[in-house]
Amino acid sequence: MPDDARARRQAGTGLGIILALVCAAVLLTALPDDREGGGTCAARTVRSWSADTRLTGEFARYGDDATRMDDWTGGDGTHSVRLPDGRMLWLFSDTYLGPVHAPPNPVGESFAWRDTSAPLVRNSAVVMSASGRLESTLPTPVFPDPGPQQWRWPVAARVEPRSPGSSDQVVRVLLWTRTTGQAPWIYGVPTATEVATLSLPDLRLEGIRTILDQRSVADASQRVLYGTSAVDAGEWTYVFGGDDLQAASRPASQAYVARVPRGRLGEPGAWEYWDGKQWAVRARAKPVLGDGQRRGVGSAFTVVRDGGTYVLFTMAAGTEGLTTITSYWACSPTGPWQGPTRSFSPSLPEGEVAAYNPQAHPALSGDGRLVLSYDVNWLDATGASAQANLSRNVSLYRPRFVTLRLGSGS
Repeated sequence: MPDDARARRQAGTGLGIILALVCAAVLLTALPDDREGGGTCAARTVRSWSADTRLTGEFARYGDDATRMDDWTGGDGTHSVRLPDGRMLWLFSDTYLGPVHAPPNPVGESFAWRDTSAPLVRNSAVVMSASGRLESTLPTPVFPDPGPQQWRWPVAARVEPRSPGSSDQVVRVLLWTRTTGQAPWIYGVPTATEVATLSLPDLRLEGIRTILDQRSVADASQRVLYGTSAVDAGEWTYVFGGDDLQAASRPASQAYVARVPRGRLGEPGAWEYWDGKQWAVRARAKPVLGDGQRRGVGSAFTVVRDGGTYVLFTMAAGTEGLTTITSYWACSPTGPWQGPTRSFSPSLPEGEVAAYNPQAHPALSGDGRLVLSYDVNWLDATGASAQANLSRNVSLYRPRFVTLRLGSGS
C-alpha cells in the first residue's frame, strides 16, 4: 500500500475514534442524572391517585370537636413536619377558631357550622400524636404580626440542630410576611421571607430572623417569597419559592429556588440563590420554571424527590387551576423542568368552590405512596358572602388528602 494511502487510512481511523469519543461524551452528558443528591433520574408522572379518607376525616373530626373553644376548626396553607419524638406538627395560615355547631345550620342545611363572629387568626399550629390523632392547638397566633397591617403565614419547616454540630434540636419554620394592599393584592403584598425557631419538645417560639427582605423591589409582582416547599438532597436543603405574577393578571406565576447547607436555614448569610447560571449569595434570582402563560406554578406549590428525580406539583394554569393539579419533573432543582405531565382533579364539595395549595407530606408517605393535601375555599374568598358560606359549611375550609403513586412517563 502506498504511504499516502496508508496515511489517509490511519488519519480516517483516528478521526473515527475521535468522533466516536465525542458522540459517547455527548450521550453521557445527555443522560439525565441527579446532579445534587446522587441517584438515577427518570421521567416521572402521576400513575394513579385515590382519596385519603382517613386523613381527611381526622381533620374533620378534630375541627368539629367542641370540647375546647380556642382550637382549630378550619384553615389553609397546610404544611407539616415530623418531630423527633414521632409527633407531627401541622402548620396553617389563616385559621378559624371557636366552637362548631352540629347540623342543621341556620338555613336548614345538613352541614356543621360556626358563628360568623368566630375568631380568625393569621396562623396556627396543630399537634398530631405519633399514632396519627390530632390532639391540640398551640396558642394562636404562633407567629405574631410583625407590624401594623402585616402578618405572617408559615410554610415549609425542618427539624435542625440549634447550631452546626449541636445535639440540641429545634424546629425552623419558614414564614411569608405580607402587607395589606389594594387590588389586585387582595391577599397582601409580598414583603419578606423569614425563619422562625421553635424549641423542642415544647414548641415555644424563640425568635424570628429575616432571610430576604423584598421591600426594595418596586414591582410587587416580581417579589419572590421562599418556602412553599423544601427538599433535602446531599449536603443541601433546596428551598423553592414563587413570585406574584398571578396577582398581576398573569395565568401562571414563576418558580425560583435557593439552597442552604443542611441545618442552617436560620442563617441569612448561608443562603444562595440561583441566578440562571450559578448559585450566588447576593444575586437577582432568575426563575427556574414559568413563562407567565401556560407553563408555571400557582401561588403555592410543592416539590418532592423520587429517587433521583425532582417532581413539582401545582395547580394547573388558567381556569383548570381552580380544580386540577398537574406536575413537572426535572433532574435538578434548577431544571430544566419538563411538563406539565398528567393532571388529575381531586374531589371537591358541592358549590362554587376551588382547590389550591397542593402540598406533599413525605413523613406520611412510603412504600411507593405519596400523600398530598390540597386546600378548599369558596371561589370568591374575599367578600362578606364568602365568610358567610365558610361559616355555613365548615368543611369548605379544611385540607383534603389524596394518595398518589408515581410512574415513568412524561
